[in-house]
Amino acid sequence: MPDTGIHINPIGYVHSDQKYRYETSRQGVLSSSPLSIIELLPNQNFEQAIIELEGFDRIWVLFQFHLNDNWKPMVQPPRHTRKKIGVFASRAPYRPNSIGMSCVKLLKIEGLKIYISESDILDGSPVFDIKPYLPYSDSFPDAKTGWVKNGPESMYEVRFEERAAKQMQWLKEQANINLPGFAKLQLEFNPADDSRKRIKRVDANDEEQQYILAYRTWRIHYMVNETNRVVLITAVSSGYTNEELAHIQEDKYNDKALHQIFVETEF
Repeated sequence: MPDTGIHINPIGYVHSDQKYRYETSRQGVLSSSPLSIIELLPNQNFEQAIIELEGFDRIWVLFQFHLNDNWKPMVQPPRHTRKKIGVFASRAPYRPNSIGMSCVKLLKIEGLKIYISESDILDGSPVFDIKPYLPYSDSFPDAKTGWVKNGPESMYEVRFEERAAKQMQWLKEQANINLPGFAKLQLEFNPADDSRKRIKRVDANDEEQQYILAYRTWRIHYMVNETNRVVLITAVSSGYTNEELAHIQEDKYNDKALHQIFVETEF
């Protein structure tokens, strides 16, 4: 068939604290982000289009993976398997048409703003459509899951020591850096897999293994207790050396001033 082109116009956009791909969960139901907003466009009669929507607990949201500019026929899933699989057998965002679909929890509606939680949709994502979730037709708990062999039962509990929590709260207040959400996303599954590019193994003993998780120019220190399936975040540190911080004129990410204050602050 000839390619006549298909034009899809957004009906609105998502506002969320999740701005980067490595901050959002693999599935919305696992998201630690407490709140997102779908803001529908004005002057489109969307006020009528959402009548009776508020009676549903969950909704399907079709959106665009707007940060992707290419697609991959084969992808490497973040867990469950170490081999590459076809993109159509995955939930990966690297799709030919960059279309995403997520089932999110509907909290409330105020005018053209739809408040949602348990969302894996990034800030600024264009929304194409919204549909109600219907358990009787949308849920098949006994369906086969192919190469996906485990689920929430393989998750680790992520905890934060007091010092780490204070450091992360400081970074949130000073620079809107959401390290708790990022840490939970990255470490709920396979936290001891140091073959992942962001994870470095530091030390190990019989019970607790120590690692460092990289977030841009920051480092998150944590231990893994395999017996209890617990990840304990112990501290946050700068990814810069003292020598690198001394050369503030060489500041590729424009954040060395923040790092200097962080290093000098007592937590």
